[in-house]
Amino acid sequence: MSDWKQITLGDLLARVRRKVVVQDGVSYPAVSVQMYGRGLGEKEPFVGGVSKYTTLNMVRANDVVLRTITAFEAPAGVARVEHDGTHVSGAFITYEVDQSALPEFLGLYFQTPVFWDEMRDRASGTVLRRKTISDASFRAIPFALPPLPTQERIVEVIAAVDDQITALEAEAGAVHMVLRQLRAELVNNQDTPAIRADEAFEITMGRQRAPKYATGPYMTPYLRSANVGYGTLDLTDVLEMNFDLKERKVFGLVPGDVLVSEGSASQSAVGMPAVWRGELPEPICFQKTLMRYRAIEGVSVSGFVNHWCLWAYESGTFLDIAGGTNIKHITAMRAVRMPVRLPPVADQKRIALQLDSMSEVVATTRAEANRLRSVRARLLAGLLDHTIDIESVEQGG
Repeated sequence: MSDWKQITLGDLLARVRRKVVVQDGVSYPAVSVQMYGRGLGEKEPFVGGVSKYTTLNMVRANDVVLRTITAFEAPAGVARVEHDGTHVSGAFITYEVDQSALPEFLGLYFQTPVFWDEMRDRASGTVLRRKTISDASFRAIPFALPPLPTQERIVEVIAAVDDQITALEAEAGAVHMVLRQLRAELVNNQDTPAIRADEAFEITMGRQRAPKYATGPYMTPYLRSANVGYGTLDLTDVLEMNFDLKERKVFGLVPGDVLVSEGSASQSAVGMPAVWRGELPEPICFQKTLMRYRAIEGVSVSGFVNHWCLWAYESGTFLDIAGGTNIKHITAMRAVRMPVRLPPVADQKRIALQLDSMSEVVATTRAEANRLRSVRARLLAGLLDHTIDIESVEQGG
């Protein structure tokens, strides 16, 4: 590492101001800077006479752009070609990069926890959301700069990993699209007679959360709408309230139950379903913001129930029956009257198996992409602190 130089960002960055006077009626394309080195992103354009700004700063390709507010989020990034000619407000600082450094290499440095810690420690202010970083403090951040050839090789190696991640995400997205189309065809086959939902599934609304249940002798973990995502459950924040033994029988979950978000101010969350697979020890219950869909023995099977609920969400059918203005609610009364095209049990099992197999392909592919993201993060950190040698990576070591 003897040829790596210990420097500061200020040794590489020259502040540049490309002042643009805002004229009434003129639209100015704009960008913002995303947190944790995720780069620049588009935002609503500034419009003269509508925007409060009278002057803006123009961004050029390969600029380093710093958002000075909420500095604890490490909002620094490098402008790409598509950002050339966009604009930022006075809350941002733009820099030109010295020829001894690749802008892409600096962009990688901005993605490291070491840089995030430096930004957090140098941010000043009493209110967290308004903490800022000054030009001087930003340019004083130290780091190790390798020779240009080494920078180029590091950028190329990380880009190759990024390409693999992108390819995996594209593959997962394509399979998921086919899965959705097939699910719509199989679980809502127009040739199958329709019956009421309460004849096909057991539908139960969760118990209302109330102060009297906040304590008691039968404190029990329960799930709420915040735990339910699109086909996934977030179990990192599971709360408890009192469910007595009788209530546990009514509101207790068993593997195969499907939880559906009954209502939300966000239309994208209405009817969002996820299957319970017994991820936590029993007993675990659910509150009134969720409805439980359970297979009826001899009538329906849990796998089909899950895919029907996914179809009802994906097709907007749950949202279509929801009432309310600001906050949409499905309600149990509406849910039980929904038409379900329920094939014989044997066909349900076949359909569920086919759709589960495709779902597994999507999940496995996305899991591989996430694994590669973890590998990338470790690789990038190791390359920049020189605990991993670029030559060993290129040789497959």
